[in-house]
Amino acid sequence: MDRLAYIAMSGASQTLRAQATNANNLANVNTQGFKADIDAFAALPVYGPGQASRVYTEAQGKGADFSPGPLMSTGRDLDIAVKGEGFIAVEAPDGRVAYTRRGDLHLTANGQLQTGQGDPVMGNEGPIAIPPAEKIDIHADGSISIIPVGGQANAPAMVDRIRLVNPDQADLQKAPDGRFSLREGVEEPQADAAVQIASGVLEGSNVNAVEAMVNMIEYGRMFETQSRMIRTADENGEAADRLMRLG
Repeated sequence: MDRLAYIAMSGASQTLRAQATNANNLANVNTQGFKADIDAFAALPVYGPGQASRVYTEAQGKGADFSPGPLMSTGRDLDIAVKGEGFIAVEAPDGRVAYTRRGDLHLTANGQLQTGQGDPVMGNEGPIAIPPAEKIDIHADGSISIIPVGGQANAPAMVDRIRLVNPDQADLQKAPDGRFSLREGVEEPQADAAVQIASGVLEGSNVNAVEAMVNMIEYGRMFETQSRMIRTADENGEAADRLMRLG
């Protein structure tokens, strides 16, 4: 009976973990540039004294789905989307460099360029600050030009250039907040001139809402089945105890 209960218990706990991952994906279906997390179930033997006669289930994180999300035209000058592979370098809350595909940019009161998540966008020498301007243009290579207040429309001034990088996806790890960072020991990549962006466009989340809803129903049914198995193992154990007492 303990084998049945153990297998069902491990399956139920890992199903809850997979459901949490799926719920997080579903919650970010409308988050700009979000990349879905991937989970997979694996059957692993329990090692210890005696024979490996127990098997448990583990929901293993397989990283993120790096496939591109849908592109949506906004016509807004500060909305950008990375074309193809690559990332925008930003400053994370802990002060380290992180990477994102989120391109809904805005200016703070002091002119700092930030993502919709509030992360300062990195330029050639650090976070980008833009002086007061009548017009701001972000070009395909990430360079930023402005028409200063009172300046001539035919004489734009170059301000900075967004740091666009294309690290090996295997070197990236995803944080719960959706940002990516480099794995321990990996050298920070240099700006990559091959990475291009489109202006006036936003990349949406690559989460498939229908698939996530189907997964939610499937995980719920799996958890219900495993819970019934635990109850059955408990009932069988009680029945066996009664038979032993009768003997």
